[in-house]
Amino acid sequence: MQFWITLTFAVLLATTICHVMAAVTAPTPAAQVASPTVQKFHLTPHDLQILEGTDTLLRCEVSNRAGKVQWTKDGFALGFSAVIPGFPRYSVLVDAKQNAYNLQIKNATLEDDAEYQCQVGPAAGNPAIRANAKLSIVAAPSSIVIEGYARNARVEVEERQNLTLHCIAENANPAAEIVWFQGEVPVSTAPIVTVNQTAPKRFTTSSTLHLQPRAEDDYKEFSCEARHKALPPDVPMRAQVQLSVLYPPGAPFFEGYSQGETLHRGQEVQIACRSRGGNPPAQLTWYRNGVAISSPQRTSGRLSENVYKFTAAAEDNGANLVCEAKNLLATTPLRAELNLTVLYAPKDVYLSGANQAKVGDSVQLSCVTAPSNPQARISWSINGRPLDNSTYKTTSSSDGGWVSSSNISLTIDSQSRTFIAVCHALNTELTQNVIPPSPPLLTGYNDGDILISGSILKLQCSSAGGNPPPTLQWYKNDKIINAPSKLVDSKITSELSLLVNASDNNAIYKCKVQNAAIDIPLFATKTLGVHFPPETVKISVVPKNLVPGIRAKLICDSSSSNPPAKISWWKDGIPVEGLNLANRPGLWGGSVSTLEMYVNITQDLDGIVYTCQSHNEVLQRSVHETISLDILYPPKFETPQSTTFVGVEGAPFHVELLASGNPMVISYTWTKDGLPISSNSLSGQRLISDGPRLNISRLSRNDAGVYICEALNSQGTALLEIQVAVEYAPTITAVSEGRSFVAGEPAVLACHIQARPLEAAHVRWSRDGYDLATRTISSFENGTALLQIASVERSDIGNFTCIVDNQRGAPAAQNVLLVVQTAPEIDHSPGFTRYAARLGVRAQLICRSLASPQPSFIWRRHGKDLKMQRRNKFKSVDAQKLRYGYFVTDGTGSPGQPKIKAPSSAVVSAQPLLNIRCLPTLRRLQRRHPTVVPVDGS
Repeated sequence: MQFWITLTFAVLLATTICHVMAAVTAPTPAAQVASPTVQKFHLTPHDLQILEGTDTLLRCEVSNRAGKVQWTKDGFALGFSAVIPGFPRYSVLVDAKQNAYNLQIKNATLEDDAEYQCQVGPAAGNPAIRANAKLSIVAAPSSIVIEGYARNARVEVEERQNLTLHCIAENANPAAEIVWFQGEVPVSTAPIVTVNQTAPKRFTTSSTLHLQPRAEDDYKEFSCEARHKALPPDVPMRAQVQLSVLYPPGAPFFEGYSQGETLHRGQEVQIACRSRGGNPPAQLTWYRNGVAISSPQRTSGRLSENVYKFTAAAEDNGANLVCEAKNLLATTPLRAELNLTVLYAPKDVYLSGANQAKVGDSVQLSCVTAPSNPQARISWSINGRPLDNSTYKTTSSSDGGWVSSSNISLTIDSQSRTFIAVCHALNTELTQNVIPPSPPLLTGYNDGDILISGSILKLQCSSAGGNPPPTLQWYKNDKIINAPSKLVDSKITSELSLLVNASDNNAIYKCKVQNAAIDIPLFATKTLGVHFPPETVKISVVPKNLVPGIRAKLICDSSSSNPPAKISWWKDGIPVEGLNLANRPGLWGGSVSTLEMYVNITQDLDGIVYTCQSHNEVLQRSVHETISLDILYPPKFETPQSTTFVGVEGAPFHVELLASGNPMVISYTWTKDGLPISSNSLSGQRLISDGPRLNISRLSRNDAGVYICEALNSQGTALLEIQVAVEYAPTITAVSEGRSFVAGEPAVLACHIQARPLEAAHVRWSRDGYDLATRTISSFENGTALLQIASVERSDIGNFTCIVDNQRGAPAAQNVLLVVQTAPEIDHSPGFTRYAARLGVRAQLICRSLASPQPSFIWRRHGKDLKMQRRNKFKSVDAQKLRYGYFVTDGTGSPGQPKIKAPSSAVVSAQPLLNIRCLPTLRRLQRRHPTVVPVDGS
């Protein structure tokens, strides 16, 4: 077949040279002769790009086709048959009326990725023509992996150590693109990319990423994503791992107690030592005055906590508490320490001095307190009255705290025989002071972190101390949010759980703490950063009413997104280019994106689905909106396989011609010979129309003819002309008669017929006992059946039957008489040569002769002509007068006919008969019953 192609090129070249030479050498008048119409492409195939596994159609239409059409694939000819041997998924869809030869490929594979050519072979006056089209098969990668790691595996690496991740996307066509992500944010570090062809039209892409993870990369997910035309954008193909970065813990810190805060003896105390970060998590250890304390530890994520619980006692005042944090990567433990302050009143007051004295004596009284913190203030009362001039002093106690002492001297007067002296020790523990709370601490979110819409965020706010206990209130952008709070050991805490959404981007969350000790509340604030995807996409079309021939604009508007969304257009699953991408400020600090595209409207685009996708690449979330183009166009009839419809006379007949159009509301009218056909089914007419249907209840041959169906909608009209053919049973309208043939000359018998269908196979001739096969030749032309005899003989005389049967009703048959001219020949059989009759009655003599043309008869008796009443019959006037005798008849040809042989004659005897049978002689009969007995041999 390659030779054929090469030969065609040579012929085409020669033809071209011939034409050029002819153009140069031809005289001027010849140049004015119109060139003949040559074959050319009406619709050429064009390059296509399809997804693997889908079906496609390469279109090829030829005007004025003269040569044969075939397709080639990469130069290999596929042949001229609609079914292509060796290519079960290939077929050529032929529409002879449109001269369309479209190549259909089902379930396309990479083997179909090739250069195709529609070829039209040469013919007389027509050079070969050809048109190429490239079919590109797009195949998605079969897999994507990070080499050496299972999907979602944890990768352990020390902080600032080198880490290499190698991502592979296999078996794509064309090669896939690999994009690296840290979390949902594209990695800024440029990877090393290589592409290798592993099989014909199969490519493997490798991407290598070099990292030096830091502590903040712990728990971060690194993923590689394959980008490819064949992959749906909302279902990304990804492989990912999670980093486990080994690094020292953060410095420990305390919660539940702050330096300088006072405790009360007997108070239950819980002091938490916490350390954030560290992998593995920090090991926390408590020390009290240098002695290790056993206390349980718990870890949540990268937060370690060890809570020291005790009941405050006097000996705890001034106690030194130390918390150390360490892990495998911390060479030196990290420390945090504090000293406790415990307030307690003196347990006892010791009063000493004389309990008896004389009037005028001076009595010395001494009052000493047990240790207390802070120091106790001593006052005296005598007989219930305060003693104003008393003093006291304080000294530190070796057991901790302070000891207060006071000495007074009393003089006994004569009026008071008894004195009651009371020593009062007053400690500040017994009083309450108004104390402001500590500034609130808001945790759970670090400034600069980016949250993902739809995630859960828990914010914690706490404030220690304060007298009276403070109140805590949450706000979002100055709007109150209700959340429960709890007070434990002079520390108020509250946790706010949020389902993060787009409105939280740039939102300010505040925690307010206040009590009676402060006039201006204390605040802690966090301003959130949120990435959120677009929620909706809206497609608008300009203009609204689409008609073929215009250029329409499709506009896709995406709702607010942070970061800005990437908008793309798709046509029936294949990406198409958009224009004029624009971003403008949107709600909640995001951006509203718009992308346009222009479409040249044709009728073929009606129902085509365009999809607009708005994709937040950071979040890998998308939203789609689709629109099916509604193209307004006038009706167009579905081309029937044939425009001729056949029915049988007497039977019902129905034709339906459907037209497609938009709007789909289509009205139909039918006409025949310019006259409309009624659409009223109640009219009782035999011929009615019903929308696209033509109904004839009982078909007549007069119904045959041209019918026109007109379809109408708001955009225009369409006409389709059909031919109705009526088939009916045969009738024989005429046969050849009245002509005779001379023996030896040819004879033709004709039978004129009306029928549909009518072909030679429907007609036959018949005659009993006659050899039609060897004696005759039958033919049929223009509704006439002919039977030919080359040389007629006397034996051919007789009827031939013309029989017609087209299976559309009862057969028709009619005899055709063949007459051969012959001299008269009288029948001499006894029935015509002897007659008998009774005397006195009338007798009838019959003479029968075979002749052509028709003979005339002469009767004679005893040589004399008799007067005849009929030409071939003779009646005697009276049989009694006749008695007996001989009658002679001569047969001669008719005047004006060709002469034949001499006339023939016959002698008829008349004698008396004994009965009614024919006897050789006449006999006398009895006279009692005179009867005329005619004997007719015919």
